[in-house]
Formats: sequence, structure tokens, C-alpha cells
Amino acid sequence: MVLAAPQTFNTALPIAEDSFVLREQLLYRHATSAQRDLDVTGAITVLGYGLTSDIALFGAIPYLDKTLDGGRRERSGQGFGDVRLFARYTAFKDNAPGRTFRIAPFFGVETPTGDDDERDRFGRLPQPLQSGSGSWDPFGGVILTYQTLAYQLDAQVAYQANTEANGFEFGDKVRLDGAFQYRLWPRELGGGLPAFLYGALEANLIHHGKNEVNGIKDDHSGGTQLFLSPGLQYVTSRWVIEGTVQLPVAQDLNGTALEDDVVTRIGFRINF
Repeated sequence: MVLAAPQTFNTALPIAEDSFVLREQLLYRHATSAQRDLDVTGAITVLGYGLTSDIALFGAIPYLDKTLDGGRRERSGQGFGDVRLFARYTAFKDNAPGRTFRIAPFFGVETPTGDDDERDRFGRLPQPLQSGSGSWDPFGGVILTYQTLAYQLDAQVAYQANTEANGFEFGDKVRLDGAFQYRLWPRELGGGLPAFLYGALEANLIHHGKNEVNGIKDDHSGGTQLFLSPGLQYVTSRWVIEGTVQLPVAQDLNGTALEDDVVTRIGFRINF
């Protein structure tokens, strides 16, 4: 049985023992600052496997096309990015008729599989336009899920410690995420396994530390952002069609760091 799940983070994806889940999301991001425009399009592929009823293994890889228009000069890079590998362990569960509550820590690493030496006619691309970071970046956190027959709540706290490569180090990232999925249709449950339409609202509070170039902090990078993300999920017994729009409601960024205007995600999910 496929269940609703957050769309702006993958660590809470539900998966049964000895089963696979495949999620494919098409992504578009637009950000601006100080006469610069950044457009990012691409896809993110996530594959998970339920090793046991409590342990799930995941891998995620993006393919992104990034274009930065600085007015006088436009630069772009594209390719497969860094693969994220992580494991989730359900450390606590409390089941009762019609509801369940789970606590699941997760740990993983972002691996340097993407190209981190892309070039154009102007020379080596700036690190944020590279497909990969070139560094091994561990991350971890915990997921809390409360689910009933009518709705589901997910909350996540996560931290990623970025390391240095090529004289560049992205700032560490801390995020606090929440997701609420409510069954809009059918309002009353009947027999069998019908399809369901869920309305969703997610919130993402993300803090990026300042980047460092050759050990010197970049005062025009990093900061804190808060997104609200309305969305829909159409859920059947085997697959899901889903979409959401991430809208920035508050951004406190350093210097001339790029501010997000919108991030959209549309895709599908299959269990097999």
C-alpha cells in the first residue's frame, strides 16, 4: 500500500520490508540578486529499499542544468550531481487502531560523484555552478511521523557538515521541516483500496553557513530562509502523482546572496 509523504524532503518516504520505492521529481528553481538571475532545471531520482521492517536504505541523484545571467555574461553548467546515500532506522513505534507514531533517526553522506571541474569559454565555472562539490559531506537527523486514516504529520531536523575541496567549502546546512497531508477525497472510507487525493502543506526552515574560499569566509553567501509549500498528491495502491510549489515567506541572507523566488517540484512515486 502506497502512503502520502512529504515532497520537499525524502527522508520520510514510507517503504515496506523487502520492497522498493522509486521517486522521480522534475525541479525548477529561480533566484535573483544584484542584477543576477539563476535558473535551475532538472530531475531528482530517489531509490529506496526496505531492508527490514525498521531499516530502510536510500540513494538520491540529481541531474541539473544551471544558468547564471549576470547581465554582461551568462554562464551555465549541467550534469549529474553528487549522489546522496543514507539509511533510516525506526527506533520507536507506537501502533494503535487507526493511527501510528514513529521516530526514526537517519545518517548518510553526500558523495563527490558529480563533475567539479566544469569549464566554459571564460574558464572554470564558479563552484555553485558545478555539478558536484568534490567533497565528502556527512549528514544526519531524525524524522517523526504521526499518521491516522485521515491525515499525516511529518517533522524532520537535519544537519549536513560540508567539507573542503578545490579550495572551496560550502557552509554547513541546518534544516527544520514539517509536512501535513490531509485526505481530501474520498471523505469517507469504504471497502477495497480506492485512490486518494491528499492536500499538503509543508514548511522548510533552512540555514546555510557562509561559504569559504581558500579559508576565507564569503560574506555574500549563506543565511536563513523559510518556505511554505502547498501541494497535492494523488495516491493509488501502487503509484503516486504529486506536485508542490515552494514559496519563500522570509529570507535573511548575507550580502548579495541569491534570494529564491520560487521552487516547483512535479513528479511520481512507485512502490514495487
